[in-house]
Amino acid sequence: MAEVLVYVDHVDGAVRKPTLELLTLARRIGEPVAVALGNGAGDTVATLAEHGAVKVLTHEAAEYADYLVVPKVDALQAAHEAVSPAAVLVSSSAEGKEIAARLALRLGSGIITDAVDLEAGDEGPVATQSVFAASYTTKSRVSKGTPVITVKPNSAAVEAAPAAGAVESLSVTFSEQATGTKVTGRTPRESTGRPELTEAAIVVSGGRGVNGAENFSIIEALADSLGAAVGASRAAVDAGWYPHTNQVGQTGKSVSPQLYIANGISGAIQHRAGMQTSKTIVAVNKDAEAPIFELVDFGVIGDLFDVVPQLTEEIKTRKG
Repeated sequence: MAEVLVYVDHVDGAVRKPTLELLTLARRIGEPVAVALGNGAGDTVATLAEHGAVKVLTHEAAEYADYLVVPKVDALQAAHEAVSPAAVLVSSSAEGKEIAARLALRLGSGIITDAVDLEAGDEGPVATQSVFAASYTTKSRVSKGTPVITVKPNSAAVEAAPAAGAVESLSVTFSEQATGTKVTGRTPRESTGRPELTEAAIVVSGGRGVNGAENFSIIEALADSLGAAVGASRAAVDAGWYPHTNQVGQTGKSVSPQLYIANGISGAIQHRAGMQTSKTIVAVNKDAEAPIFELVDFGVIGDLFDVVPQLTEEIKTRKG
């Protein structure tokens, strides 16, 4: 069976959930070979092997932390030359898509971004995408070179599948461009104790109907009762009610959770583009004609200030 390269997104050896999802998808089209780079790369092996990596290529060097993107592209190119894979899978983060695009250009290969599913095909992997603001679903494959595919977080369930996880040291020669953009400082993100927005299984969002920054505490309370991330529409962010880092939509972040709860959000196409691939969508809005009701699985026509607190209390009661 052909090997499939999986780029490992980790923080000092702690593997992030989207990488484990990539391993699940990789097993559908071949044997996963993980590529772990930077500080703590060796510490990822046990987790990667537990989730299906037959081999783990590791390389630790200061360049991965000191410079942006290009050293990682150099390493993936070296891994491609060593393995000759059937495909290269990368998570659809901002950095991941830049790495994938640069790699595809170097390899002279086609690229597919923001896939939401992956399956084996007679002529190579077939990717499913949600396109044109999630109005259509397409299936496509790369027809030239090694397919480079980025996959949205929450597109597949994490499945344990113990494999050998044989460790091999990857030989990497950095290019002249590798040191072109230096990282001059880092500021740790302030922790809210909630899941990362793009990786969360449940997202609770608020929009214009929240009517003020002080009222987002209602949205946060519901999110906390569910162990969810908090999102916001562009209208709420533009009004200064919630940080841009939490914006869901075409000009914000794209999410695909198991459950998305939209509160006081009308459902403009800009917002829908960022959340329409959610598995189950629930909306609370007092306007029965709001466009958001066109795509929901469950809708509540009512004032969010009445509905959301009751929902929060009911969830707390049921959780004991």
